Amino acid sequence: MSELILPVAAGGTERYRLSVQREFAQQIDAPLPRIAYSAAHVVADPLRDCSPWLEAAVDWDATIAYRQYLWKLGLGVAEAMDTAQRGMGLDWEGAKELIRRSLDAASDFPGALVACGCGTDHLQPGPDVSVDDVIRAYETQMEYIEGLGGKLIIMASRALAACARSPEDYARVYGRILSQAKEPVVLHWLGEMFDPALNGYWGKDDHEAAMDVCLGIIEEHADKVDGIKISLLDKDKEISMRRRLPEGVLMYTGDDFNYAELIEGDEQGHSHALLGIFDAIAPAASSALQALGKGDLATYHDILTPTVPLSRHIFQAPTRFYKTGVVFMAYLNGHQNHFSMIGGQQSTRSVQHLSELFRLADQAGLLTNPDLAVARMRNVLATYGVEG
Repeated sequence: MSELILPVAAGGTERYRLSVQREFAQQIDAPLPRIAYSAAHVVADPLRDCSPWLEAAVDWDATIAYRQYLWKLGLGVAEAMDTAQRGMGLDWEGAKELIRRSLDAASDFPGALVACGCGTDHLQPGPDVSVDDVIRAYETQMEYIEGLGGKLIIMASRALAACARSPEDYARVYGRILSQAKEPVVLHWLGEMFDPALNGYWGKDDHEAAMDVCLGIIEEHADKVDGIKISLLDKDKEISMRRRLPEGVLMYTGDDFNYAELIEGDEQGHSHALLGIFDAIAPAASSALQALGKGDLATYHDILTPTVPLSRHIFQAPTRFYKTGVVFMAYLNGHQNHFSMIGGQQSTRSVQHLSELFRLADQAGLLTNPDLAVARMRNVLATYGVEG
């Protein structure tokens, strides 16, 4: 059985022996019982000469290949979202190319789900930015995505958070955007733990008060809202909002801490999924959902429960750096041949963090090729002076 030397949080190292790995389904044999979007990462091109902190060099072939892998597992792709480093390395021009390529690739997979992030990230927040500017920025991205036949995920706007002076400003912006949408959209409430610039979104600092504002907007435009993804890492708030949604409007969990419970649901309903962690645990997520569809709750929890400690570790504060863990998992499992990220974001987590991620991934049975994962982990450790 494979083993290696790993750093420990208190300092020093330990010899770690890998667990027996699990086998998960590599494709689906029946429709999944929940709509399940994976917010997918992008693969950097480390051999392109550029300034990584300033320019996004993307390996488009590897990036699209990963989406094809997700579709085969029955998962949808939430495209050009924060997991794709939107606003943290990937700008709107890069997002346009990503969306175009992803939608084109999806045409080869009948029934493949793709929903695309529509935001205002080409508009830099500033004292001269107005609510009307935000509306025009959303409209620019809407026009591009809908022109390609894409479904919209209306992302939270840093520019709106900076210029809005009241909940009425949010109602005005979202009312205008929703009234123009060609088909029902997914709204996205990204909490400040994921992006500090979004603190006080919906015009309220308190989440419960903000929820009232958001629900009011949804109720007024329910025919244009497919659902809402909330990422507050608080299952009670999600359940509370889920129970208040208008009939026909779905809840997409963005809770990377409590997804197993929220997706299973209760006697009053359940959440669908739009999760960054589903990128990192895709085979387990697909297999668990297939078990859920068969009414096999024991297997569902047997698969997903061990993934939760890994997810909580990947998404630990500062939560916005979770993308590093997602990409590291893709590297360990052979989906890309390097551990580098656009924006140089591979440097946002410590070697102790990456070592604990390796342990937790192993214990959840998520290292699909243990020998490869050990070899790649050793490569990374060697750059920190850890040999063995």
